[in-house]
Amino acid sequence: MPITLFYRDEIAILTIDRPEALNALSFSLIGDIEARLDEAAASSARALLITGAGPKAFCAGADIGELMHRDLDAQKRGAEFGQRVFAKLDTLPMPSVAIINGFAFGGGLELALACTFRLATANAKMGLPEIKLGLIPGYGGTQRLSRAIGEARAMEMILSGRTIKADEAQLMGLVNRLVEGDPIEAGISFAREFTGHSLLAMRLARSAVQRSMETTLAEGLKIEADLSTLAYQTADANEGMSAFLEKRKATFTDR
Repeated sequence: MPITLFYRDEIAILTIDRPEALNALSFSLIGDIEARLDEAAASSARALLITGAGPKAFCAGADIGELMHRDLDAQKRGAEFGQRVFAKLDTLPMPSVAIINGFAFGGGLELALACTFRLATANAKMGLPEIKLGLIPGYGGTQRLSRAIGEARAMEMILSGRTIKADEAQLMGLVNRLVEGDPIEAGISFAREFTGHSLLAMRLARSAVQRSMETTLAEGLKIEADLSTLAYQTADANEGMSAFLEKRKATFTDR
């Protein structure tokens, strides 16, 4: 199967397994990703890793041949479909981590941008090259890249279509960390920095940060106050504070 999902203890691992095409995205493949995201959301996993099969590519982007000779309605439906599937990563009950192991271009980088975190191997190369085809990104790239690295840097990347290497991506804040060794093991190690926390608290924190990007500071502070108040009402908050006072490790139940 071109999209696989398996579990390592509390961590779900989704792999784009089409190495002969540098893990390029067809519409069928995006549909498979949607099904696997729904499966992960319904599981007991506490983190989701997304990676590409083989050492060359996370995902080299869209299947260009599939995009040719389509009418306006079909093109718009395709963009909206990719946007909708990738947006599911925002609403998963657990954080997601893209492990960029090689090329991440176009739709591949857009998929990584939709994840909560991004790790990159030393050989990773990233870009939104659509401008070179007379196109612009359509799966969220123009929106998420500017939120990740700022308007000026995002505009330069999108209008030039240039490729950036892993070290530059880290410097500009596009990726959280550079990793060495086995990418999956590195991703698991990173994910376990937060999988022991309350999923409810992490979801509220993610929501507060995400919503802050769409409003003023004053409104964002109101959102934070509301979500912080909700967090205090959970059993996990009571457990966490009790464990702190009793000098023991908290056992969260996501309630």
